[in-house]
Amino acid sequence: MSSSREILHGQWSSRWAFMLAATGSAVGLGNIWKFPYITGVNGGGAFVLVYLICIGLIGVPIMMAEILLGRRGRRSPINTMRYLAQEEGRHGGWRFLGWMGIVAGLLILSFYSVIAGWALAYLMRAGAGLFSGMDSEAVGAVFQQLVSDPERLLAWHTLFILLTAIVVARGVRSGLEQAVRYLMPLLLVCLLVLVGYAMNSGAFQQGLAFLFKPDFTRLSASTVLVAMGHAFFTLSLGMGAIMVYGSYLPRHVSIAKASLGIALADTVVALLAGMAIFPLVFANNLAPGAGPGLIFQTLPLAFGQMPGGTFFGALFFLLLIFAAWTSAISLVEPLVAYLVENLRMTRVRAAALACALAWLLGLGSVFSFNIWSGEPYQLWGKTFFELLDYLATNIMLPLGGLLIVIFAGWLMRRESVLGELEMNDGPGFRLWYSVSRYITPVAVLLIFLHAIGVLEPLLK
Repeated sequence: MSSSREILHGQWSSRWAFMLAATGSAVGLGNIWKFPYITGVNGGGAFVLVYLICIGLIGVPIMMAEILLGRRGRRSPINTMRYLAQEEGRHGGWRFLGWMGIVAGLLILSFYSVIAGWALAYLMRAGAGLFSGMDSEAVGAVFQQLVSDPERLLAWHTLFILLTAIVVARGVRSGLEQAVRYLMPLLLVCLLVLVGYAMNSGAFQQGLAFLFKPDFTRLSASTVLVAMGHAFFTLSLGMGAIMVYGSYLPRHVSIAKASLGIALADTVVALLAGMAIFPLVFANNLAPGAGPGLIFQTLPLAFGQMPGGTFFGALFFLLLIFAAWTSAISLVEPLVAYLVENLRMTRVRAAALACALAWLLGLGSVFSFNIWSGEPYQLWGKTFFELLDYLATNIMLPLGGLLIVIFAGWLMRRESVLGELEMNDGPGFRLWYSVSRYITPVAVLLIFLHAIGVLEPLLK
């Protein structure tokens, strides 16, 4: 039997609304910014193929587990895990899984908003035609000028946090659902227009070959682990966002179908981003493996050299902002839900407090690129920004995902899982159950060990 626990925060109006919201959470800077550059660094097509396999073996099983926990608990991740541990006769310490997800989401939002602030700044610069005719040195100087000015970074960081707070404060249907109903279609339209632009760049076939033609000589054990890690992180798993979104999911919606749809949509967006970006890179004889600078230094150079580059450059950064915004509202939602449930706050006050905490933490990331960039302000050789990124994405998210799949696959009663998934005990369920119990935990454990450097000596 599925749980009939009371819904406190409202629910999505339909399966389509939930899928838009969860896809919006998953589709973020990881798809538009990170996926293209790690694909470039790791050799293209072979990396993409491994990544797609990992989505099926890691991403979808954990997403189904996280959604079923959220819908069964109907609360913030902390209270959900407390109730479910009680219900299944498990130790109350499982509520700390919820705490870890909420803290990870807050940490990620604090530096995520700084990067999104760069996109806001670049939207203005690209729209004004600043990059037209610039060479690589001039484009690099624009980026350095932006990040070396703490006041400018702080202003853009503050603006993005305010945009996030406004949406979250309005609630599930009036805020989250309405935002994704408009932002996700706009994001897709922007992306498709950019792909059309790339088709006329003169290097579209070269870009497609790089993205989809596997060269298995470029594969290594390290590349496979990077693909596994990105498949995990791109779906916003382990940070409480999908769990709390699942808690707003109506009963009649199939968790399995929704998870597959979200994973498919997220993957399509990442591939479309690659199809938009790599032809522009090749058309301008630039390096596809440019790393994190691909979006903020390599692409502005490409747009500056191409016909219509001012309009399409601005459109690209608008796309990046939409992607970041839909993810940001999901990062803060778990904490807002907890504050409303446990401290009896109004949603407006809870959103203001949660976003203020993220803004305050974000100051450290703002200063990491300028006044705190020197060695005296670093810990273990990392700036504040790098330390938060490492702690949240390399430690907390893999641990969160691992614990989610262990709880759903090993500690919940089989009948509880079947009841919440509303599936028959047939081949489909048994496939998911076996993969989530045996294959996915091992894969996530390997991601975690690779992230903390334990596997490095074995990969050399």
